[in-house]
Amino acid sequence: MTLLEVNDLRTSFFTDAGEVKAVNGISFQLDRGKVLGIVGESGSGKSVTAYSIMRILAPTGKIVGGSIKLDGQEIVGADEKTMHGIRGNKVSIIFQDPMTSLNPTYTVGHQLMEGIMLHTPRNKKQARERALEMLRLVNVNEPEKRLQQYPFELSGGMRQRVMIAMALACEPDILIADEPTTALDVTIQAQILELMQDLQKKLGMAIILITHDLGVVAQMCDEVIVMYAGSICEQGTADEVFYNPRHEYTKGLMRSIPTADNNGQRLQPITGTPIDLLNMPKGCPFAPRCEKAMKICLTQPPSRMIINEYHYAECWMNVKEQLEGAADSQEESQHA
Repeated sequence: MTLLEVNDLRTSFFTDAGEVKAVNGISFQLDRGKVLGIVGESGSGKSVTAYSIMRILAPTGKIVGGSIKLDGQEIVGADEKTMHGIRGNKVSIIFQDPMTSLNPTYTVGHQLMEGIMLHTPRNKKQARERALEMLRLVNVNEPEKRLQQYPFELSGGMRQRVMIAMALACEPDILIADEPTTALDVTIQAQILELMQDLQKKLGMAIILITHDLGVVAQMCDEVIVMYAGSICEQGTADEVFYNPRHEYTKGLMRSIPTADNNGQRLQPITGTPIDLLNMPKGCPFAPRCEKAMKICLTQPPSRMIINEYHYAECWMNVKEQLEGAADSQEESQHA
């Protein structure tokens, strides 16, 4: 069952230098109970997509086109009262950095209870019980003691657990996790990801996982979206995208992952720098950094090519391969 439907979403930031098209016509669906990974380097539009869904853009940002439907309800253009009922109750977000996402001047208990009382009919005593229940759920030790503490008294991993507890306290249908393990060390990262997987199975919620870490995506996601310069360049099931990448940017991301069988070989970084969104090229946005770029890549944006019903990519190399394959088949049939 489709829970979230995003269609041709366009979000821009209006600056003194001009319009920055941070999200440029993306579409996807999220089914109940599924995990969707959104991958890409910094500036690709991953977080802006999440903030557009939550409608928490900076003052200079605006959704300029497209549709976002949550359980069939259109939320682009919805008033703040409607969004107040959606945030926390239906969609929650874990922000990128737990160090700065919690208010240092209030106790953990105050911040947890505030959200519960704001979004549910619980009184103060019931909110405290719910806060304790959520801290236990996310495996925080000594939860009664933690309620009295301030964020600076907790470790990074503990703060991230508190953020997850806060996001799940009102039992949302969708949890958006924006780089949930970026500021944590490797051991704690693994614990947080395992915790999220367990909670997803227990609560049956859908997750949008925003990350630049392909290893995390392979571990957790059912479907993957690869973004570059505000657009989706490849989309498919996790298996399809990992074992049969069909966009040169995705292949570049794969080559830059360290693996156990690298045998001392150097990793291959993607050359060049991310595109300037104020000066987008005429053709494929990745063309200036692509080693296999052809003339057409520089002059015409690629159209969507269906690889199969679960997988598509926007890359001229697929068209080239298809044409070469057809030519080879024709030559073989003539020789036969």
